[in-house]
Amino acid sequence: MSTKRPKPRKAAARKAKTPGEMPSREDILAFVAENPGKAGKREVARHFGIVGAARIQLKRMLRDLADEGVVETRQKRLIRPGDLPPVLVVHLNARDADGELLGEPVNWDEEAGAPPKLLVLTGRTTAKTSQPGLGDRALVRLTEADPGAESTHAARVIKVLEKQQGAILGILRRRPGRHPPYLEPIDRKQRELDIDPSDLKDAEEGDLVSVQVTRTGRYGAPRAKIVRRFGAMHSEMAVSEIALHSHGIPHVFPAAVELEAERAEPIGLGQREDWRKLPLITIDPPDAKDHDDAVFAEPDQDPANQGGHVVYVAIADVAHYVRPGSALDREAHLRGNSVYFPDRVIPMLPERISNELCSLKEAVDRPALAVRMVFDRAGQKRAHSFHRILMRSAAKLSYQQAQKAIDGVCDDKTGTLLDGILKPLWVAYACLTIGRDAREPLDLDLPERKIRLKPDGTVDHVYIPERLDAHRLIEEFMIQANVAAAETLEKKNTPLLYRIHDASSPEKLESLKEFLSTLGLKLPSSGGLRPAVFNAILARVKDTPQAQLVNEVVLRSQAQAEYNPHNIGHFGLNLRRYAHFTSPIRRYADLIVHRGLIRALGLGDDGLPEGIEAKLEAIGAEVSAAERRAMLAERDTIDRLIALWMTDRIGARFSGRISGVVKSGLFIRLDDSGADGFVPASTIGLDYYRYDEASHALVGDRSGETYQLGDRVEVELVEAAPFAGALRFALVSEGRKDRKAGRRAGAAARGARQASSGRRTGAASPGRNRKKQG
Repeated sequence: MSTKRPKPRKAAARKAKTPGEMPSREDILAFVAENPGKAGKREVARHFGIVGAARIQLKRMLRDLADEGVVETRQKRLIRPGDLPPVLVVHLNARDADGELLGEPVNWDEEAGAPPKLLVLTGRTTAKTSQPGLGDRALVRLTEADPGAESTHAARVIKVLEKQQGAILGILRRRPGRHPPYLEPIDRKQRELDIDPSDLKDAEEGDLVSVQVTRTGRYGAPRAKIVRRFGAMHSEMAVSEIALHSHGIPHVFPAAVELEAERAEPIGLGQREDWRKLPLITIDPPDAKDHDDAVFAEPDQDPANQGGHVVYVAIADVAHYVRPGSALDREAHLRGNSVYFPDRVIPMLPERISNELCSLKEAVDRPALAVRMVFDRAGQKRAHSFHRILMRSAAKLSYQQAQKAIDGVCDDKTGTLLDGILKPLWVAYACLTIGRDAREPLDLDLPERKIRLKPDGTVDHVYIPERLDAHRLIEEFMIQANVAAAETLEKKNTPLLYRIHDASSPEKLESLKEFLSTLGLKLPSSGGLRPAVFNAILARVKDTPQAQLVNEVVLRSQAQAEYNPHNIGHFGLNLRRYAHFTSPIRRYADLIVHRGLIRALGLGDDGLPEGIEAKLEAIGAEVSAAERRAMLAERDTIDRLIALWMTDRIGARFSGRISGVVKSGLFIRLDDSGADGFVPASTIGLDYYRYDEASHALVGDRSGETYQLGDRVEVELVEAAPFAGALRFALVSEGRKDRKAGRRAGAAARGARQASSGRRTGAASPGRNRKKQG
């Protein structure tokens, strides 16, 4: 039986000529067809003017139609088998050839045949809800499907009801005896599910698995079947899968996207400028799989710019392969950016694009969008120009490899590059550093912890990679290229997404001021704060025990950078205009900027489409949210891996610093691994510890024993919770003794209590029994 919804037919269901005249069977069926899900017995009677005793005959006719299977009653409404109600719940379980979501009705009678496919349109109707994705359940409203579409129906999302119901993640557990195995869900809000034992996909006790619910529990215990086994919970693959699932990060490319990527072909010179003889090189991490930027520098030969330099930055031409409105474009927009885990990358674009056609491989012709920048001897940019080119990377180097060559330790490759390529790069960088120092961006020193894994995906050790001049060189060249992109687009009145960073809020500045005062440091009370003010404070604590702490607190006081078409400048970099241009392989915002340059400079027909202006604010919000989502997933994965790594070290003692103070306890960061854990206030000594917000400390009422942000402590590991990525410590060392501080904290707390009680009752409250914080 066809499930295609018929279009309304004019005068298909005639009204009765006189009240009480019975309609024919065909008239009733036509009316039901025209009003699927809306026509009940009352509506049929009203439409045909059936009143009084004639309603009994109508009721009998409708019963006969139902007995014959021609119509059925659903929620007191008549519907033809195979028709859909105007509003229904669907399970989003596939994508069409264009990458659009497809869904099937959740409540479907299998006797009516295969469930119909609905093209699910998201539009802007889900702005106040989470965006739907594969595995979700959503409430939708039917709309007209385009002729020739793969689906027979189209629907718009009203509301996402449940996320990822088709893929529940959890740990396979076994009960003693002959009971079926069950799933212990990662999401504690979900209940346990019995697992179908007929196909366990070789999963064993303790393995992370993904399951599909096969029985909801209305007529029996909830049941599910294993869809995929990820392996033991201690592996990076399993841990990062939890992060992808919990944060709703898309990580499987639709078939249409993969097909579009596979069909892409390398391009030749065409109308591009030929830069293949310019010795551009890539400098990346040693394990990098894609190379999206290449650099070269040389002294400026212009007599009017003595001591100046010309810097070239070439960026992979992703815009050529990812056209606006294509399946690749829609998926890149959805993902927003690539996500980086310790042992794998969830890319924004398929590997065919990111690791092959757009990767600036050594000695291989590759298309690029390049900028040529001229700097004077003081590191100030005098001019720049953008070019669409064909290039050929002269060499692929790692940061360490390039740095060693500059430091005098060359290998076979760098030995031939040292004088003609590497040294000119470092001389130009030294020149740009002069300009950078004059600009005075915020100069935070916060080493990033990295995890090295064993072959089985478990943690080998945690380390902090060395920060090299090679890293700083590439970073500064990329910043200058980003500035040039923003300046060009602004000058050409072309829409763009700026990378903006607001100044700190007054509340955060006040909190920072109070903290710094406890260390004898002063932050100006008013006036226009610039990064130089923070840098002066950071310089004062450099090479002191408080250095890392102050850097972290200053970072917390800063606003979060984001993408926005409305420019307010970049506070941290101390730049008036700034955009991201240098990583279109892994950031959708950069691809938008590339398209803007192509359109503004007439470099091709694949630039920014007309009418994009109205969408840029929403795109900026979406990619900013995707960036934050990725950061959370990356951090959660590291925390969970470290918690797993520490599970066999319960009872061990560690040295660390207090990295955070809240009313309920202390956050501790360990020295050797950078692992973070928590000490509940209720476990600290026998005193009552109060939170002193101004000094970021917990202070004992009677003893004055003080634990302050930044203090060194010794702790014992009490518990490791891998699912939560949490560690719990117990303090071994004692705090600093300051009885006056204890009396001040107690008096302040009592005063605040009395004032609060007085406001409530009109009189001071009597003393109360103290309770330890928990």
